[in-house]
Amino acid sequence: MLEISPKTNLLEQKNYRYALQDVAEPNLYRDIYDYESVPKVPFNHRRVPMGMPEEIWISDTSFRDGQQSVDPYTVDQIVELYRLMSKLGGPYGIIRQTEFFIYSKKDREAVARCQDLGLKFPEITTWIRATKEDFKLVKDLGIRETGILVSCSDYHIFKKMKLTRRQAMEKYLETVALAFEADVMPRCHLEDITRADFYGFVVCRALSTACSTIPT
Repeated sequence: MLEISPKTNLLEQKNYRYALQDVAEPNLYRDIYDYESVPKVPFNHRRVPMGMPEEIWISDTSFRDGQQSVDPYTVDQIVELYRLMSKLGGPYGIIRQTEFFIYSKKDREAVARCQDLGLKFPEITTWIRATKEDFKLVKDLGIRETGILVSCSDYHIFKKMKLTRRQAMEKYLETVALAFEADVMPRCHLEDITRADFYGFVVCRALSTACSTIPT
């Protein structure tokens, strides 16, 4: 059904319906990502509208992604940096959240000590893989929001994880469902989305996630 969009003032299709397109072989987009030219970055072959929100804040990843490019911080360094980050962001939470690894004993000690400071901002969040074991760590620490790695491209699904699209989707949704059941906000990290089949996997996975939150 076509309707006038209040955002673009153009006729647009109101509702799209997408279904998982499970495939036997991965689509690696060799016409876009070949081995002889600089990679391009198309996104769904459509114009992506840009808009600036009224409120702007920072989500920090110094204690997660940032530690992968330098020598890992000590627990004391993490606590002090977290304290300074709170001071820098101010009482209104310009630095709204910061993301932690929780895999090692040192990681979890750092999270616990930062929690003990009782600071409102930045909110302590975590980053995990889509597994029951990883989510248990989140739950045990009393974290209210966590990032969950949900790789999107066939490169990752078929080549790295050795799964089919359906198997990957079911694996991701299982962990997301655990988060909702525990009243933890899941934040899905759509890794490698620019090389993913947007309508054949990404959108239907997102819709499945949304539907899982609707009470029956």
